[in-house]
Amino acid sequence: MKPTTRGTLAAIVTGVAAVMGAAAATPAVAAETVPVPVPLDGVERALNLQTPKIAGELPVPMPGGPEGPRYVEGRMLPEQAVPQLPVGAGLPGADARAPLPHLLGHGFDHLGVDAPAAALATLTPGLSLDAPLTAPNPDHFGLPGLKLPQAAVLGPLLKTAPGANVGMGAGE
Repeated sequence: MKPTTRGTLAAIVTGVAAVMGAAAATPAVAAETVPVPVPLDGVERALNLQTPKIAGELPVPMPGGPEGPRYVEGRMLPEQAVPQLPVGAGLPGADARAPLPHLLGHGFDHLGVDAPAAALATLTPGLSLDAPLTAPNPDHFGLPGLKLPQAAVLGPLLKTAPGANVGMGAGE
């Protein structure tokens, strides 16, 4: 082989190895939303009229890690016996554009609605319990005392800020 051919081959192999190494080093990232198109092209062609353009987004729920148990002085059991599990997702989004025909003349205007997917932070319900015994008491030879049992239900949490845009304009 000629030296120029060997140099070209070495450069190609080095470039391919660099691209493969970069691809292997890049972690896979999960999509937050999945696009959902609504195909209406067949209806438009079959009926020979303009149909609305509709698309949507569905969020993918991503579970998070629960907080660990928190031990409190004076309690036999941890503060949250059944921890709350955080789940991050979103509200579905939509994008719709409908044609509005001109009453006089030719052409169309459009009415559009754009409601992007909104982030949603949630916590599942949890449970907090306490045993009917106190901590060991040195005045009673290290034996625990009696008390009323305690139970609390931790309510779910939902936080989001949805939004939408409605507009009219010329064209499709």
